[in-house]
Amino acid sequence: MLGESSVPAIDDPPESGYSPVRVFPQAPPVDMPLHYFHVGARIVHRAALLVVVLCASAAVAVSAFRPQLRLGYRNGDQWEPAIAADAHGHVYVLYPQYGAVPECSNCTAPSMNLLISDDNGASWHSSKPLLPFPTGQFDPQIVVDPNDRQTLYASWLQNNKRDIVVARSLDYGRSWSFSWAARGREETDKPVLTVRGGDVYVGFNREETLLVAASHDAGQTFRMAVVNPNAEPGSSLAGGATIDPTGNVFFGWTSYARERMQTNPVSVYVSRSPDGGHSWTTQLLDQSAAPPECTAQACGNGFLGAQIALASDSAGALYALWNAGAVSGGSERIYFSSSTTGGATWSARSGLSLAGPNVEHAFPAIVAAGPGDVRVAWMDTRSHDARQPELLLWNTFYRVSTNGGATWSGETKLSGPAQNYDYILANGFRFPFGDYFGLTIDGDGTTHAVWGEGRDYKSPGSIWYTRGR
Repeated sequence: MLGESSVPAIDDPPESGYSPVRVFPQAPPVDMPLHYFHVGARIVHRAALLVVVLCASAAVAVSAFRPQLRLGYRNGDQWEPAIAADAHGHVYVLYPQYGAVPECSNCTAPSMNLLISDDNGASWHSSKPLLPFPTGQFDPQIVVDPNDRQTLYASWLQNNKRDIVVARSLDYGRSWSFSWAARGREETDKPVLTVRGGDVYVGFNREETLLVAASHDAGQTFRMAVVNPNAEPGSSLAGGATIDPTGNVFFGWTSYARERMQTNPVSVYVSRSPDGGHSWTTQLLDQSAAPPECTAQACGNGFLGAQIALASDSAGALYALWNAGAVSGGSERIYFSSSTTGGATWSARSGLSLAGPNVEHAFPAIVAAGPGDVRVAWMDTRSHDARQPELLLWNTFYRVSTNGGATWSGETKLSGPAQNYDYILANGFRFPFGDYFGLTIDGDGTTHAVWGEGRDYKSPGSIWYTRGR
């Protein structure tokens, strides 16, 4: 799908901190249980810690972040990164590599690769493939168990997108065990991973059917459930998931019609299971107009359409962030809602972007920590090229609340200029590279963000990182 980048990253120092990786002499057979396999991975780059200036008012913080830093291999393309952090100084970025992987003849593009920082993002080990495989690997997810704040899980699609792999590491990403969360004859899409203790859930879709694979033995075995048995033909795309401290599990998802996608509305849902994923109830959170047209950037109509992200804090409050539009094919905005009733009721939606009207918004990301501590990010097109006013540019924006969304900090722009990339201009980047990105909070309370920037949907593009509060 993506071609190799023709833009050299000559402004970036080479990756350092290489350490050996044990890989399979050949990929495991498709029909062999993956939990029998283990592979070690040690996966740097420089950045310094950030300053947080707290306001005296309830509107919280003025955020400060480091300049954006490119992560990942310097050949080919890197996109759709996922990120997680533990309580012991480790930050993890999982991403697909479109292009060759050094010293990995078994890696087929795209291959799933892992980056690890041992010092809260100040430096990074070299990227390493997580599980070399003869078919492409897509849609990375990576999370840390919030109970012990150490155990690391990852998930992705492989075997021509028909199977979902779940991986677990007990030693900060050095070695991994693997299992199948789901296998089938039909293509799957949009896996979303959430964990707490021994409970592991992966939500995904097969066309209009939204399924959740649930494990209660730390990802060794899974049981499948259908969330929307009465769905109309179309696509039901998982966007976010969380497990609250009492064990209720929530998935946020959007429903797209199969026909007349340019005019049919998109429904935004939250589904809840109180019994370990056996049964599900679903609420309509919002309804968006049909998504913006995207062919000029070589992507399908749904790429810029409604998505939803979910998070829960340590007190059990739920938070949702999504994009939605009022006019079919028109620009969409970013909205926030919260629930302190276990998802039974939700607050009225509130807009979080300070951009003017007719600005396109997409790709919500959200993370929460202690009671009321919720942090959000998105991308929008409020900027344009100074030399070509008609050329709208994208940027990544961030806000934080310390009182559950009652009040918010000012906006912080996370993205910035970078030399020697023709898709990164002074005022922004040309197009989002991948249809989601990631936020996480480390043990010191610092926010880490990773996202993709590119020329268009196709290529070239790369992933970028920053940290702050």
